[in-house]
Amino acid sequence: MKNLRKTWPFHLMLLPAMIFLIVFSYIPMGGIVMAFQDYKPWLGIGGSPWVGLDNFRYLFEREDSVQVIWNTLFIAVLKLIFNLIVPFAFAILLNEIRKTALQRGVQTLVYLPHFLSWVILGGILIDLLATGGLVNRFLGVFGLGPYFFLGDNDWFRFTVILSDIWKEFGYSTIIFLAALASIDPSQYEAAEIDGATRLKQTLHITVPSLIPILMVVGTLALGNVLNAGFDQIFNLYNPLVYEKGDIIDTFVYRTAILNGEMGFGTAIGLFKSIISMILILISYRLAYKWAGYRIF
Repeated sequence: MKNLRKTWPFHLMLLPAMIFLIVFSYIPMGGIVMAFQDYKPWLGIGGSPWVGLDNFRYLFEREDSVQVIWNTLFIAVLKLIFNLIVPFAFAILLNEIRKTALQRGVQTLVYLPHFLSWVILGGILIDLLATGGLVNRFLGVFGLGPYFFLGDNDWFRFTVILSDIWKEFGYSTIIFLAALASIDPSQYEAAEIDGATRLKQTLHITVPSLIPILMVVGTLALGNVLNAGFDQIFNLYNPLVYEKGDIIDTFVYRTAILNGEMGFGTAIGLFKSIISMILILISYRLAYKWAGYRIF
């Protein structure tokens, strides 16, 4: 109580966030029971019949459910890999620019897409990538296309992954630039005296110095491996690409909200949450083991 008298203003500042978290994150967890029911809105949670694990069995028996899980893993894993490699490489290249004004200008340009919502970017991409859009007209100059980027299953995956990399790589670069700023300049000076070229300095000083933060970012990203990007997919996909473009989040939206299969949709969401929790625990353990990173 003595300590509380000194720190009560900080607890008061924390109170609105705690209320928000409880109301929107913890209280709705009571709805998890719907995953074990044949939920009917007019009967409510208390009156809907109990079906046990039937919704989970149905999840793995439905052919489209298995395909959706595979789609989610395929898109999310490729996003994870390239959203590590591209910012890593770009940070190294950006670090080699010696003119500060040019470096800051490039940084600003590549950061901007991150702050645009997928609602805006989705509309822009739909227009640009249409069969009569600017991209296909440009490719037509070279005798290529037209390609149905958002209506062909294989092209849709490629478009989703590439557009996500373009949107996020600039902002993700910040982490690696911060790590670069912590490198002792005397290492480069010593290497230069020993006759090391810029390439050798990059390979033997810059890259090894960035590996620990790369491992931390990569392992922590494992917890989101089932989050393939609902906002992006929802704003870009259509019935033509459900086979290869439908992910767990959009599948839950269509089954639970549009088709009224709320019990089944809740079961899918619970399955995803359990897997994500396991992956988060594993990723924190790996981050601590490989890079000495820990929160608690």
